[in-house]
Amino acid sequence: MTAKLPVPVTLTGRHVRLEPLTRAHVPDLFEAAGGDEEVWRWIPVPVPRTEQELRETNDARIADERCLPFAVIRLATGRAVGVTCYFDFSAEDELLEIGGTWYGRSAWRTEVNTEAKLLLLEHAFGELGMGRVCWKTDHLNERSQNAIRRLGASYEGTFRRAKRRPDGSWRDSVWFSMLKDEWPAASARLSERLAAG
Repeated sequence: MTAKLPVPVTLTGRHVRLEPLTRAHVPDLFEAAGGDEEVWRWIPVPVPRTEQELRETNDARIADERCLPFAVIRLATGRAVGVTCYFDFSAEDELLEIGGTWYGRSAWRTEVNTEAKLLLLEHAFGELGMGRVCWKTDHLNERSQNAIRRLGASYEGTFRRAKRRPDGSWRDSVWFSMLKDEWPAASARLSERLAAG
């Protein structure tokens, strides 16, 4: 039985706003990353070549009962530059996953991902009362693994032959997690990084 997802919310920081993903975000998202092979390289869906294909990808995320997807809006422009999600929420076990994250190249190596994850983690550990947040990524996706480590997450292990890629090959999934008692130190580091610009 699928656990009930948390109530959709909007989370706002200094640089980004996370709001529930809708079809209205598709034009911005397509402009940010439509057809970009490198953006979609590690996302387990075919590369969207048209707005309609991206709309279908987003519709699938929105319809997924395990997923609460957010559009990531850059406050300076008011435009959506990517997507990030909560998955597999369990109030009983106090855990959830953050994943399904992608950004257009203009957001790479900027404050966007750092602040988006800070907002998601603050909400997860604070308002939602989670005790554990996890991430999973392709074993070949070193950029994602490094970004997760920079958040302060701990490597837990690698699940071999865990998921089929769109091209039919198999990926190993690298797991990371952060526990509630690790969050205050991680939050301080992330906040310092954002303040330093």
